[in-house]
Amino acid sequence: MLSRVADTIYWLARYLERTQAMLQVLRINYIASQDEQSFGGWTPLLHTYGDLTEAEITATAADTAQVLGHLIFDRENGVSAYTNIVQGRENARAVQDHITKEVWLCLNDYYHVIRQEELARQVQHEDPVSGIDLLLRQGLLFGGTVQQTMPRDEGYVFLKLGKFMERALQTIDILRLKQEAFSSATEPHAATSALRYLLYSSFGFELYTKTYKGVIAPENVLELFIYAENFPHSLAYSLSQLQHYCERLRDDSLPESYDHLHFLIGKARNSVAYSTLPADDAPALANFLRQTRNELLDVTTALNTHYFGNS
Repeated sequence: MLSRVADTIYWLARYLERTQAMLQVLRINYIASQDEQSFGGWTPLLHTYGDLTEAEITATAADTAQVLGHLIFDRENGVSAYTNIVQGRENARAVQDHITKEVWLCLNDYYHVIRQEELARQVQHEDPVSGIDLLLRQGLLFGGTVQQTMPRDEGYVFLKLGKFMERALQTIDILRLKQEAFSSATEPHAATSALRYLLYSSFGFELYTKTYKGVIAPENVLELFIYAENFPHSLAYSLSQLQHYCERLRDDSLPESYDHLHFLIGKARNSVAYSTLPADDAPALANFLRQTRNELLDVTTALNTHYFGNS
């Protein structure tokens, strides 16, 4: 496979995974804004998912409709959900010979849905949850279409590498957004509420209640997000999938390229697997997340250098 094709497919998957994660966080944050007196506001999400200046964030954060409009539908925002879908669609158009017709049509449908003015009006002014749910279903439909129709060739491997790289990075970002919940200085009720919404933000609440019967405890939430191999949004799961799909590249790679990439993924996976994190030490968690993010970025650099020709 040509390096530019591999790069395009990889980023197609990243754009879609990023959009799905962001939409779920926005959905849950909106619900929290309606249910919780101690709602933390929109500023952290504007810092994480937007491209506004500090002055613009201050002016926007108090208006939920403006926040949702900027982060989801703003065509001038280089990292909005709309922009991600447009970029993903352009990538898919460029590699139509390497994806199935069904994948292209699914993504094209997503593009036309997110462009609808009535949907933007619904999300910003009428029923945000139902509107965001419609977009989330489009993302789930895309994931299912990839699973059901794509041949298990190199294109599929690079889709999976992009998906799980982005998922690992998004898990880190979501934990950073809620890391005050792991601080011993946080009031217990506020911490429990923040942890509950954190679980909802990554589709983990149901698994948590089945696995840890009882109250929501910081140490259990951390264990689920960092170490649980059966939680699709844990760091351990994403890294294991990255390693699996990296190994699929062995026979079609230069030995030195494959060895370097495999080593870096294994290093990141071992760093996570053998870490020890106190649940009430927010600074230690912040340092761990920073280190893990840097190790993942080293993996992206290796992919760019060895597989995408972007040295």
